[in-house]
Amino acid sequence: MKSLIFVFIFFISCTQSKAQENIDVLPKERISELKNYIKDKNYNQNLAVFINFKIHSGKYRYFVYDLKNDKIVQKAIVSHGSGSVIPKSNQLKFSNVEGSYQSSLGKYEIRQSYVGQFGKAYRLQGLDSTNSNAMQRAIVLHSFGCVPDQESQNLACLSLGCPMLSTKAFKETAKILDQSKKSIILYAFY
Repeated sequence: MKSLIFVFIFFISCTQSKAQENIDVLPKERISELKNYIKDKNYNQNLAVFINFKIHSGKYRYFVYDLKNDKIVQKAIVSHGSGSVIPKSNQLKFSNVEGSYQSSLGKYEIRQSYVGQFGKAYRLQGLDSTNSNAMQRAIVLHSFGCVPDQESQNLACLSLGCPMLSTKAFKETAKILDQSKKSIILYAFY
């Protein structure tokens, strides 16, 4: 009987920690903010992409999120810009300036795909003053071989400001993006 109680308590604590994990990685206020932003606009109302730059770069911090059912449908490691690194600090800095090599915060419309230097990529149109130069800066969503699939204590490789995914994660995201009849919003926050 004691072992059965232990298993039950262990199951409950694991379930609670999983639920807590979802709350911590994707704050409800960010989800709510995005839902309000896209409401009555010509964007996909069912799916969104979130990047939580507060999370260590070797951990899952890129999330494709089902807005209707309030659940994560994909999670992945995503890089940030080399210019965003503050030496000897766990913090990041962000910029909208050309040549800064920093990631930018805010909401982006994920636009059409194209084939370029990194293979298939998606153009990102900045929708906020914090990322309005994304097109000019050629900030795009793409894959790169140095981005791992699995979480670790190691930092992810750095980009020139683009959100980069592993090849496997990018292919999964591409399927979702290509099936959507309306643009999906990506929201990067810190």
